[in-house]
Amino acid sequence: MFWKFDLNNTSHIDQLLDREGVTLRELMEEEDVLQECKAQNRKLLLFLSKDHCMQELVTLITEEPPADLEEKTRFKFPNIACELLTSDVALINDKLGGDESLLEKLYHFLEQEPPLNPLLASFFSKTIGNLIARKTDQVISFLRKKHNFISLVLNHIDASAMMDLLLRLISCVEPALLRMEVLNWLNEERLIQRLTELMHTGRDEERQSNASQTLCDIIRLSRDQANQLSEVTEPDPLLTVLESQENVSELLKNMFEGERTEASVVNGTQVLLTLLESRRSGHAWMSYTVNSSILRAIEPHLKDFQQLLLNPPTRSAILTTVGVLEQPLGSARLHVARLVASLLQTCDLSICQEICRLNTMDLLLDLFFKYTWNNFLHLQVELCVASILNHSAHSDHQNPAHLNILCCFSMFVVCLFLLLADCSFSTFISRAEGGRRRGNMGHLTRIANTVVQNLEKGLAHSQINDLIKELPEDCRGRWEGFVGETLRETNRRNTVDLVSTHNLHSSSEDDDMESPFPNDLSIQQAFSDYQIQQMTANFVDQFGFNDEEFSEHDENINAAFDRIAEINFNIDANAAAFEACCKERIQQFDDCEEEEDIWDEKEINYATQIKSRSRYSWTASFSETEVSSSSAWGGSPQQEGEGPQDTNWASFTEFQPFSR
Repeated sequence: MFWKFDLNNTSHIDQLLDREGVTLRELMEEEDVLQECKAQNRKLLLFLSKDHCMQELVTLITEEPPADLEEKTRFKFPNIACELLTSDVALINDKLGGDESLLEKLYHFLEQEPPLNPLLASFFSKTIGNLIARKTDQVISFLRKKHNFISLVLNHIDASAMMDLLLRLISCVEPALLRMEVLNWLNEERLIQRLTELMHTGRDEERQSNASQTLCDIIRLSRDQANQLSEVTEPDPLLTVLESQENVSELLKNMFEGERTEASVVNGTQVLLTLLESRRSGHAWMSYTVNSSILRAIEPHLKDFQQLLLNPPTRSAILTTVGVLEQPLGSARLHVARLVASLLQTCDLSICQEICRLNTMDLLLDLFFKYTWNNFLHLQVELCVASILNHSAHSDHQNPAHLNILCCFSMFVVCLFLLLADCSFSTFISRAEGGRRRGNMGHLTRIANTVVQNLEKGLAHSQINDLIKELPEDCRGRWEGFVGETLRETNRRNTVDLVSTHNLHSSSEDDDMESPFPNDLSIQQAFSDYQIQQMTANFVDQFGFNDEEFSEHDENINAAFDRIAEINFNIDANAAAFEACCKERIQQFDDCEEEEDIWDEKEINYATQIKSRSRYSWTASFSETEVSSSSAWGGSPQQEGEGPQDTNWASFTEFQPFSR
């Protein structure tokens, strides 16, 4: 069989171009204009590169379209114009980058009064960014002649597109020598100092936030490129300024001068945290050395951060899933906790002395127990404890200063020791606060294990044990009871292999079929992992599956679901085991007899229609009617005045496919 091909097929765009008087707008109305442009349609590219067309394309991305146009089509042509100008076609790049009148027209966009239209700002930034990467010499030379370029960009820093433009200048210039010239130019323009000035408490929050993010990105980009570009021996001038004691001190001054707002504290602390990063993940782990000048600048202001923990910026009460929180922790105090954790990880002697003197850790520990549901805070406190024990282990016991810090940290560990000694097993495992397990229990368990391990074999164990021996005998007795009973039982429950919860299937020929229901210990482990552990590379293996079962199989498209078919869910055969498991689970939440029984049959009102996701072939449709909870569970609705009735097991045959 032969197919007929029309090898002389001409696109509609070519037909338009053959017509006299065709306009740019007519071409932009065509759906395939971008595709034809990127496919190097010579006739189209020659038309687009004409002076009047290039002028019109630049006008579209830099001037507001008429306000009377329909909103959904108002930015249609500006968007297409931007895509054409950034289509990475050499003819268009050469025309745009080599024509100074077009560059002047682009630059004029920055000379407008703020605020810029955010969509047009993104078109402008994308176009200039493409030229920086493709026509580097011409564009950099043009921008360096504009003495107010940096001032205009910072004047519009409230638009995130201006952040992207600055980062393009730092990261997209090649070769390395030209990049260093650009960095020196930006440094001469005092880019870092001017961004730091925008962090002042009196500045607009949007400007503060974007300036903070820009500084953080510059730090990371500069460090990454310093590691990757081995041929560059000259230090990055922007990073040098950022890490200088003078600039960090100026940043801290701007954060705390005048009224201390949450925005200024959070944005400023984010820059400090980025400066203190010693490791960062990406395509590969990278390690950095924290400059001591950063620590020397932070040290005098630790008392200011301490004051923030005591008197944070005012926040109104918020409603949470566990009730009304009259005084939320707030982002400011959380960022202070993150900063303290990062500072302790540096193991800097002077910093640790000041933290000890201020009793900062005691205050963080108070917040740990006050805000029992804030896991972000709990993680930072756990990191602080780990750093303290690590610092104590590596201290120079012959150095008086190190010895003082060791003594201070040891006293903190003893205080923590006493708190843990008073914890009962019910506090760790079972109900607290209305039948719910407290949200900080997972982290508290890990902290307790860390303390125990260091008491037993840590390098500082002798110092801490000497202090513990001086405690009253009843305190030491409570600690031994805690470690031998409470903590041991908690760890036993938390270390049961999760795989046991998924051994649900067994051979149908096996007469001695095991119960398919997960036991109590597995449930506790699953809940613990859900609370505090991250998903790791062996996550799939822990759940009894392997990578092969998730790959495509040409011979059997259902191969990934074979395991599901093996599950034998015989309800009748396992009724006793299931009922026993349910009763054991329910008892843990029976706080008082007056509480409502969640298992009582009751009528459920569905007042809305619920539609399934499109990936499923069935649609659940509930009309505004009362649906009896016993309709599919083998029992009848309980009549008024009647006693409790057995609900029996579910009758799955009564479930019907959902209607569309």
